[in-house]
Amino acid sequence: MTSPRADASAPAGDDTKSPGLILAFLCIAQFMVFLDVSIVNVAIPSIERSLDISAADLPYVVTAYGTLLGGCLMLGSRLADTFGRRRVLQVGLALFGLASLAGGAAQEPILLFVSRGVQGLGAAMIAPAALSTLTVTFAEGEARNKALGIWGGLAGIASVAGVVFGGLLTEGPGWRWIFFVNVPIAVAAVLLAPRILPESKGERRPFDIPGAVVITGGLMLLIYSLDEAITYGWGSARVVPGLVVAGLLIAAFVVIEQRRRDPLVPFGIFRLPTLRTANIATVFFLGSVVTLFFFASLYMQQILEYDALQTGLAYVPLAVMAGVAAGVASQLVTKAGAKPVLMAGLVFATIGLFLLSRADADAAYASGVLPAFLLFGLGMGFSFVPLQIAAQMGVPDRQAGLAAGLINTSQELGGALGLAVAATIAYQNLPDQIAAAPARAQELLMDAFHQAFQVGAVLTLAAFVLALLLPRLKAGPQPAAEAPADETARAHA
Repeated sequence: MTSPRADASAPAGDDTKSPGLILAFLCIAQFMVFLDVSIVNVAIPSIERSLDISAADLPYVVTAYGTLLGGCLMLGSRLADTFGRRRVLQVGLALFGLASLAGGAAQEPILLFVSRGVQGLGAAMIAPAALSTLTVTFAEGEARNKALGIWGGLAGIASVAGVVFGGLLTEGPGWRWIFFVNVPIAVAAVLLAPRILPESKGERRPFDIPGAVVITGGLMLLIYSLDEAITYGWGSARVVPGLVVAGLLIAAFVVIEQRRRDPLVPFGIFRLPTLRTANIATVFFLGSVVTLFFFASLYMQQILEYDALQTGLAYVPLAVMAGVAAGVASQLVTKAGAKPVLMAGLVFATIGLFLLSRADADAAYASGVLPAFLLFGLGMGFSFVPLQIAAQMGVPDRQAGLAAGLINTSQELGGALGLAVAATIAYQNLPDQIAAAPARAQELLMDAFHQAFQVGAVLTLAAFVLALLLPRLKAGPQPAAEAPADETARAHA
């Protein structure tokens, strides 16, 4: 998340610290962040029943985390550079642990939603602090590449572990333990950090607190207004003003960033067409990914009557396929280029979502769910790798950290916004319809799930259209002349 230039100026820290132990510690911290994305999905129906959360408000369990995490990632990176990466990592872990304790103990939906938001804030401090610590610990070249390879593999492992652990914990001690399990890990990590991690800092730069507050507030209000539209309709006085104010806040963020000497997001970097297109495509694609995980969990438990453990295990082939496909894609992009691999991945993902949108209420797993999951997993693996490559293509070295932060932000915010839109469309007037015809509740719920998967397919198709605009990208070193100079290169340096 931090720029290479900042890392180069950072103190090396205590050379007696073991690089292997540092990497293990950072991986555990980041694993906890990844895990909390997938572990919650399997527990969603149990949480809904336990806290009596309405269908309209249920997406907040996911979107509160993603919105704060995505909205504060760039600020977390700046905090880590200024106050010390180890110190910010400890603060983030402490916030994450406290929020997990509060979430597990929640007796009201609002406390759970707030706790998830604070978890996201903590994660937004953990992720950039951990990644920048890794980059200053391992020298550029083979050592750093190996460390980053292990780091990158965590996402796939955590996705498998999350759905399985989510099922085991929900079926065993109960859904609250998907949060409680974080607490001892966070406490141990906070206490052990000074013994294991060196302290390092990056270049001190002014804070863009107004920018961070305005963009996060605008995104939260946007998601809240979309949620209100489920119950009150798009033209409601509770919805339209919220959407208008959210739009004004997001527009204000653009104005603030353009006027600050050291903005949170230097918008000049979006003059790079490949980076711009890749980030927008990522927003759409991650919206479809989070939509699938959220609604497929509800479909399997509320319609197919799987228990939580069966639901978690049902996701394993999808996650394994995604991991295998990512490995294949990393080889293919060096031969065929990133663009055709990305387009193939988005086609596979779209077909997988289309199949789910046609699934029956009595579908067998082997014939009704598994083929869709395998295709979507293949699409995920084929899409993630080239999107990451495209987001860094042509970026000057001094802006590499900024580009990495932007693609991560696009992933988190895309997931939160995509799910909010899908839920708004799928659940529109659903409570009233079920109340008017309770005998048709299952049929109406199945229709809602079909609509959600259709929205997900539209999102992947939108990403596919954007992929058509990308040049034929080859994964490899780019000549310096291909990186257009812009004002933000100087502003961020």
